[in-house]
Amino acid sequence: MIYYTRHEITPQDELAVIEALNGEALTQGPRVEEFEENFAQYINSKYAISVNNGTSALHLSALALDVREGQKVITSPITFVASANCIRYCGADIDFCDVDSVTGLLDLNSLEKKLRLDPPGTYAGVIPVDLAGYPLHLEKLKQLAQQYKLWIIEDACHAPGGAFLDANKVWQSCGNGNFADLAIFSLHPAKHIAAGEGGVITTNNFELYEKIKQLRSHGITKNTEDFTHLKHDPWAYEMQVLGYNYRFSDILAALANSQLKRASQGLKRRQEIALHYQEKLQSTPLTLQPFPDTIRHAFHLYTIQSDQRSALYHYLLDAGISTQVHYIPVHTQPYYKSLGFQDSDYPKALEYYNKCLSLPMYPTLSHQEQNYIIQTIQNFFRNS
Repeated sequence: MIYYTRHEITPQDELAVIEALNGEALTQGPRVEEFEENFAQYINSKYAISVNNGTSALHLSALALDVREGQKVITSPITFVASANCIRYCGADIDFCDVDSVTGLLDLNSLEKKLRLDPPGTYAGVIPVDLAGYPLHLEKLKQLAQQYKLWIIEDACHAPGGAFLDANKVWQSCGNGNFADLAIFSLHPAKHIAAGEGGVITTNNFELYEKIKQLRSHGITKNTEDFTHLKHDPWAYEMQVLGYNYRFSDILAALANSQLKRASQGLKRRQEIALHYQEKLQSTPLTLQPFPDTIRHAFHLYTIQSDQRSALYHYLLDAGISTQVHYIPVHTQPYYKSLGFQDSDYPKALEYYNKCLSLPMYPTLSHQEQNYIIQTIQNFFRNS
């Protein structure tokens, strides 16, 4: 079986984990801080905070921005449910904005219309998603956010290494903090940096950075300079806010650090695979995404669209090729339908979902395997 994704563990990864197991700290030790510094440098942000998974990263980001009951936040319906759930965790309401039917990204024209037609102050923030690794143009979103006084959490789980050209023709890395208040990444095995589980929050805002670090560990501080009472005993600590145990371990940080060392190499291979798909599938009836020179796609996924999606899915599966659909629109899930959303509320999202299919995409996918995938797709259309 050729799976739609596959993680890679090298002897160097194994050695890094063994060294961590033989170290003095298994939970939060020196490797966690080392990984955070290395990841911030890779993303070009000032600060990075590692946590136990991407969902926790979203939740802590919402908490740090004081999301609360009575507020409403917008996100894309084409994403994993966690992008919306984090707002519900805080007691606030979620709303959705339709997407571009070709890329599946949040449609900024639809968002602008939504913000203009609703009363001022209706929304507190927006969570855009760099779907499949395709970077949303955050500079344009930031202009809207400033006009309507919204914060931005960039869900960049799919997009470490992705970038777009800004108005000054400068490359802006996904998650670099120049346009979003916070950005989040995932270290799930399917992602670019596979730590088993884990997440990262990046920001250029020192106050948010400090707040999230405290929320990550029960709301506790051991820095006596921050204490609100006079006890400065060497064992002293203060729980100043209600926090959570969302810490990252030294074991996983060791693996993440090792994976990060070859992240650029993995990204280059993903781009090579995508280019080969793009060249060989042009002659089929598939709808392929355009990749303009103004973006650098991170290619967590290579997504196609087909009017025969279900038949193609099963044909490939029968041939030993596993594909996947990303994603079932969040607003169509039973929980969100119980809040009043209807399947037909976001027609472009539904159109995208009904046609999209993610082909196998990972750095260790061989040229022979990819050619077999391409040939099988071509055979499907010849026989259909």
